Amino acid sequence: MCGRMALTLPHEAMVQLFAASPDNDLPPVPNYNVCPTVQVHAVTSQSGTRRLRGMRWGFVPHWYKTPGDGPLLINARSETIAEKPAFREACRLRRCLVVADGFYEWDRSTRDRPLPWYVTRADAAPMAMAGIWQDWAGEGGPLTTVAVVTCAANQAMARIHDRLPVILEPEDWPLWLGEAGLGAARLMRPTGEDVLDFRRVGTEVNSNRATGPGLISALTE
Repeated sequence: MCGRMALTLPHEAMVQLFAASPDNDLPPVPNYNVCPTVQVHAVTSQSGTRRLRGMRWGFVPHWYKTPGDGPLLINARSETIAEKPAFREACRLRRCLVVADGFYEWDRSTRDRPLPWYVTRADAAPMAMAGIWQDWAGEGGPLTTVAVVTCAANQAMARIHDRLPVILEPEDWPLWLGEAGLGAARLMRPTGEDVLDFRRVGTEVNSNRATGPGLISALTE
């Protein structure tokens, strides 16, 4: 799964990387502890024109009367995304890229408190995760909301957790965004074993109130 992330890339760099026009109300960066229900950075495309947008992390189905009317849907499983009533239309029509430097995951295999890891690309490039989004206009809205698509973990990730965000390479962005025709379903697969880098970080990030660059620093024994 993906339940927390970090992003330090300046808005100007994201605009250039994704060839996107920025919205005026983008969430601030850097943010070393991006939590569910806050705004994340996402790239959408309509008629070939890309936008860099802020979206609430936590997909809200259209039948929710309030954002908290049901489970908090921060992730969408690739195996069932095309069948789930909450996600199936967005999977066809409203796909996006969720931008991050990396994400946190917790190893819960020990009896002690969970141990956090920070996962980035091994090449230090920004991470573009597959997402689906939806506008919602109920009580407390309107909101533009997003969920990160996840798949089964690759072997490297499986040491920590059994799920992994779908991480897309630049050559796959047009297909996922709907710019390159049909066939995006084939992209919902684990990334290569050598794509990701893992480092243990301190337990300070266990708190969703924690801030600062120290959260992503490798833990020294």
